[in-house]
Amino acid sequence: MATNGVNPSVAELAAMTTEERMSGLEHSEVRYFTSYDHHGIHEEMLKDEVRTRSYRDAIYQNKHIFKDKVVLDVGCGTGILSMFAARAGAKHVIGVDMSSIIQKAKQIVERNGLTSRITLLQGKMEEVEMPKEVMPDGKVDIIISEWMGYFLLYESMLDTVLYARDKYLRKDGRIFPDKATIYMAGIEDGEFKEDKIGFWDNVYGFDYSPMKEVALTEPLVDTVELKALVTDPCPVFTIDLNTVNSSDLAFSEPFTLRCNRNDFIHALIAWFDIDFGACHKPIRFSTGPHAKYTHWKQTVFYVREVITVEEGESLQGFLSNKPNAKNKRDLDIKIDYELDTFDSTRKAAGSCEYRMC
Repeated sequence: MATNGVNPSVAELAAMTTEERMSGLEHSEVRYFTSYDHHGIHEEMLKDEVRTRSYRDAIYQNKHIFKDKVVLDVGCGTGILSMFAARAGAKHVIGVDMSSIIQKAKQIVERNGLTSRITLLQGKMEEVEMPKEVMPDGKVDIIISEWMGYFLLYESMLDTVLYARDKYLRKDGRIFPDKATIYMAGIEDGEFKEDKIGFWDNVYGFDYSPMKEVALTEPLVDTVELKALVTDPCPVFTIDLNTVNSSDLAFSEPFTLRCNRNDFIHALIAWFDIDFGACHKPIRFSTGPHAKYTHWKQTVFYVREVITVEEGESLQGFLSNKPNAKNKRDLDIKIDYELDTFDSTRKAAGSCEYRMC
């Protein structure tokens, strides 16, 4: 951490323990960074073939873009993206991560003979001293980062990536990936909703309804089967990493979900697609229910009422999101909806608030 307003040098950072680096951080920040100290979370991410192969393909299929370039890997973890970039011909790669897992990353890089071309720094992106010998003008050509969280933005590192972009990326530099889009749909999920929400109405003969209120405000991260979708997907919010600002991540955007069959809607779900538009041939992957499994799964927002819909009708509304005031890595999410129908007996409208924490 900075002392007396002066950021520690590379040598000073190297001599610090993880506890010393975390000194002065809020508890929520310490919890976030230390969660990446454990190998299990990295194993899950590396075994996510959709995620890891998409990054690999975006880099390896564009060796002409990476050749002789200086690359910054924001939140490098175990170093897989840094090593992809080095093998693709990058002149030098700088990987930055606050977690102590970076010590294992250094061993992995050494085992793979890439120590001379990859520099790994432990610390916050906003505080580390970048190696002037590999970026004498203080700039990098490419930023790579796997920054996405559940619902795209939960516990995400996007603010850190944007900081790195504004401070270190050349004006004609590239970001991998450079676009992300949140989608929504309505699902039939009566059996699971009854198990998760209705359960609290009668717990061994007791009224546990206060717990029901809590359950309704907590989004569920789970895998949704494609057959559960009652509506067509709808893109709601798109991020262009070349131009977006942190303030843009607090948003309220409209959605229209067209119903494709007669059914009931018990919940709305969200997922995201990621685009590598800076590639010679664009690469995309999706975390939606129509695509291969990813560790991000989908985010399920249960609504209080059961919405009865018919084919051709639409559920319209707004998806609103903002960082929580007390912990910026948590999200306050609000969904307003209204069923567009001529049948007055089925009219439905509501406003639901959620907290991802």
